[in-house]
Parts: sequence; structure tokens; C-alpha cells
Amino acid sequence: MISARDLAAQVRGGATAETATLAALQGIEQQRDLGAFLHVDRELALAQAQAVDRRRAAGEKLGPLAGVPVAVKDLLATRDSPTTCASKILTRDGRLETAWKPPYDATVIERLRAADAILIGKTNLDEFAMGSSNENSGFFPVHNPWDPARAPGGSSGGSAASVAAGSSCLALGTDTGGSIRQPAAFCGVVGMKPSYGRVSRYGLVAFASSLDVIGPFANDVADAALLFDVIAGPDERDSTCTAQPVTPCFDSESPNASGLRVGIPAEYFQAGLDPEIEGAVRRAADRLAEAGASLVPVSLPHTRYGVATYYLIATAEASSNLARFDGVRFGMRVEPPGSDLSQLYAKSRGQGFGREVKRRIMLGTYALSAGYYDAYYRRAQLARALISRDFQAVFAQVDVLLTPVSPTPAFKLGEKTDDPLTMYLADVYTLPASLAGLPAISLPCGFTTGSEISPPLPVGCQLIANAMQEPLLFRTARALESLLADLQTNQCPARQRSPLASLQQSALRPGAEVANGFGG
Repeated sequence: MISARDLAAQVRGGATAETATLAALQGIEQQRDLGAFLHVDRELALAQAQAVDRRRAAGEKLGPLAGVPVAVKDLLATRDSPTTCASKILTRDGRLETAWKPPYDATVIERLRAADAILIGKTNLDEFAMGSSNENSGFFPVHNPWDPARAPGGSSGGSAASVAAGSSCLALGTDTGGSIRQPAAFCGVVGMKPSYGRVSRYGLVAFASSLDVIGPFANDVADAALLFDVIAGPDERDSTCTAQPVTPCFDSESPNASGLRVGIPAEYFQAGLDPEIEGAVRRAADRLAEAGASLVPVSLPHTRYGVATYYLIATAEASSNLARFDGVRFGMRVEPPGSDLSQLYAKSRGQGFGREVKRRIMLGTYALSAGYYDAYYRRAQLARALISRDFQAVFAQVDVLLTPVSPTPAFKLGEKTDDPLTMYLADVYTLPASLAGLPAISLPCGFTTGSEISPPLPVGCQLIANAMQEPLLFRTARALESLLADLQTNQCPARQRSPLASLQQSALRPGAEVANGFGG
């Protein structure tokens, strides 16, 4: 599939953005059964592409994402299309057609538009980003492009599935406890979580404000770096966004692993880890060592508190953030005749929120309630500090850490929905970096062997760097990606049907015939 950087270069050089946009729209329509998108506006996308083509024809300089179709998680405010957070509470009556439309763009959306990207559609997610399988969407689940019977991961499953299926070249997701990295691993693409504060959260509907970050999905590390460079940087509208200038991460040079010190934390390779996942990650470590990196055994002893700490802090912040959705200011309003204000709140929230969101609001409200704040929330913050100190101690010894992303490959839809605790453990390897605010990236490192009841499934590995060390993280990821290139032998079945993935350079020439089969 053509890379985002090559497509943008071709559009800047004279190829038509409209052709690539039409191909993306066709792919979205053909793969509607995956459930990856909640909202696609064909005319709006084509208008963006035609505007890019007109600017090039007028001799204007185009941006780094000129003509590149980018999918956007429907948790980000867009002024010209609905934003639902995959929740019925942000609709008038539970239908997508009546969804709330923000009056402004998120900062990252403004930066995509300034870079001449084509916003191809809003992607599905677990409601308010609460989930690890995308089964908690208030509308319909997302299916894994490698095996539709399986989950794509969550909560950014729609964005990951879009890139894996070839419906878009790039996508934006959000990561609170692993919501970019885990679906990237399940769908066989690259997903990157920036440092907390490196990318503005202005216009991101908050789930857990001290943890939420926005990051890129891409088909390879270089494209992920290209998108990261566009969205990262200071923003005076977000007080948690650092004023520290961004060092560009996109680099056309091929880095090598020689001299790197790579930490292998013992706590990430213990009971519960699928043997095939462990084998793939250890093979990645061996490749780094053969290329000249030093493998350093390290320990992060407070990792065992990660799941409990996260589900106290995140749910407490969610209970506060979601209090604004009360039937008065946004979306759904359920007001039986003669009801008072408390009944309006209860009816609107009761019908508007799904089961998982209600569960987390109740957990968080309990943790913040009088008499329990010190026992739960304050102790969770203390545990969070210990987890952060673990990372600071090991980063005095190593440059990056290499770990699994998830204890299992993509599981079947419905397999864990009746057991929330088992579902929460799917994020056991991604939560600690989130709690410490560190940058991390998930990249493909092989496949499971497959069987009569399961095709070979993608396996991802995770690299973690110290805070604000994104350039080092991307360089290491590119080096590892090149060392593992011979393992990426399987093609995603959904991508093989993608018009965008099969788009040839000749089809992008000005005046080339443009297929138009999109019926949405």
C-alpha cells in the first residue's frame, strides 16, 4: 500500500488528491461490515480534496499531508461533522443522524487541516473510550480486519481497523490506558502514544484528564512519525500541554540499533502471557541484540499495582468529567411529564449511557465519596508515584524498554464481555506507561501460527521511552521495524480488497479516469 509520505509527495508533485480520496471512500463503503466508521460525508471529503488540487494548480505550497486520507476517532471535536464519542447521550434520540455537532475544531484537527490532510471520516470506538474490545460502542461493534469474528481492540478499534483494512492511510486515536497500542497490536499496524502534554488535548472529549493523550496510527513507523510531527507542539488553549518545542521525529535516514541499551522488564514476562506472544517479543529482543544493542534485564516492581491504580484514578476522573452530560446542556434529554430535575438527570443519563460507562461512573463516584477518598483515590495516587519512580530508576540504566503489548492476540467478540476484570487485564502491559505519562509505541513483530479455528493473527511489541523522548522512541522503532521486516509475510484479508491499497501511481496522474462506486 502506498505510504502516506509517498502519497503526499505525489500530490505535491502533481497527482490528484481527489483520486486518492475516492479510492478511500470506496474502500470504506465496501468494508462497511467492519463497523470502523460512525460518520462519513462523501461530499465533504471530496470538497477537501478538490480544494487541495485547486491550491496546487494555483501554485501554492502544500502541506506535509497533502491529499492523504486520515480517519479521526469520534472523540475529537470537528466543526463540520458530528461528534458522538460512540454514545447515544450525544444524540437527540439515540440515532447517529441526530448527533451533536461541535461549534469548533480540536487543535489536532486544525493542524491536520493546515497540513492539507483529507479528513475522511469519524471512526467508531468504545463509548467515551471506555473499553478494550470496541464492543462497548453505543451503536455497533468494530470487527477485526484479519478475522471479523475477533475484536480489533479498544478503545480506538475503529481507527486501527481503518488503517489495517486500507480505508485510510493514517488515523488518529486516543490512549488513556492503552487504547492506541492494544488495537494497533490486534490489527497489525503501528500505534503511538505520545508523552502526556506533548499533544494538545483541546477539543478531545475528556475521559480521564490526567491520562488522556492523542496519537497516530499508521502502516509503518515513518508514517506515524510524520503524523506525530503534524499534531505535536505547544498550545496555549491546553494548560497541560508543554511549551517545550518539538524536535521533528520524521527522518528519511535509516537508523540502526548499535549501541542502544534496551531494558527487558521481568514483570512483563510472567504468568498469563501467551507463549506465542512471549516468543515473538523475545525474538524481537534477539534481533536488536544481533544488531548491536545491549539487552539489560531490569525490574519495575510496582507494575503489579498498575491495573488497580489505573481503574481507581481513571474511573474517578471519568465520574467527574461525565457529570456534564446531564440532559440539559448536550444531546439526549429524557423528561417524563411532571418530572423534577433529579428525575431528568436520572432518565437522561440512564438511557443515554451504556452499561460499561455506568459501571465506571459508579466505581469512580464511590472512590471519591466521603470516607473513601483517602482509602482509595489518595492511595492510588501514591501507587502511581511509585510506578513512575520505577521507570525513572530504570531509565538511568537503559535508553528504552521492550515489552509485550497485550497478554493475548485478538480475542473473539463476546469472549470477555461477561467478565469485566478479565477484560481490564487485557491492558496490563500498557497501563503503567500511561500512569507515568511516558511515550510508547506498538509495532508488529510477527504472527501467531494459526490453526483450523483461527487464522494467523498479528502480534505487537511495545517500546517505551522516557518522557519527551519521542525522537529516540521513533528512531528505535524504525530500527526494530527494519530488523523484523522479513516476518511481515501475511496480508490482511480486508486490505486485499481495498481500492486505496491497490491504488497505482499511474492512477494518481491528473486527468486519469477516476472510479466512482461509492454509494454513501
